[in-house]
Amino acid sequence: MFNLFPREPAFFEMFNEAAQNMVLGSRRLKDMMESYEDVDRKAREIKRIESAGDAITHTIIRKLNQTFVTPIDREDIYGLASAIDDVLDCIEAVTDRMAIYTIEKPTHEAIQLADIIHRACEELGRGIAQLGKTTDLNACFVTVNSLENDADRITRDAIARLFEGEKDPMAVIKWKEIYESLEEGTDRCEDVANILERILLKHA
Repeated sequence: MFNLFPREPAFFEMFNEAAQNMVLGSRRLKDMMESYEDVDRKAREIKRIESAGDAITHTIIRKLNQTFVTPIDREDIYGLASAIDDVLDCIEAVTDRMAIYTIEKPTHEAIQLADIIHRACEELGRGIAQLGKTTDLNACFVTVNSLENDADRITRDAIARLFEGEKDPMAVIKWKEIYESLEEGTDRCEDVANILERILLKHA
């Protein structure tokens, strides 16, 4: 794998660091939804994780600008780093809204969606750890795609029930935004999987 390319292990190490930070952020989101207390503190912790992700992304981009020959295409390095960062942005957006809107407790669907994001991030974390070592991550891509489809269905049903049963228009607005941010998080996970798959196909 990649044996025709000059080795620059720093990129693979930084991608793995970024991926594990993404997994940590998703775990904190899942924990917050399942144990909904001390929300402001938990939101600040997720913000700290997101800021750490920004720093890793900036380091990758700086390294990219300083490296003449890269182990994978430059646009793929930039795309993968940005896509991982986008997942954390969505996770932070969810926790921000939960805190700002003073949500009393998460719905069953919100807990489900947070769990899906975490499972997708874990799958991606395992896949990214194999970057440069294998060309067979099909199971990872299938799993992330399936999880994204589940999230689409749950979000669609949750928003439909929200409009049918919720009498408070402000609650409708708040929860619609939260559901959409959660669903966007799964979309961004699928973006990471698609870029990872593209990289592997190029170097198969």
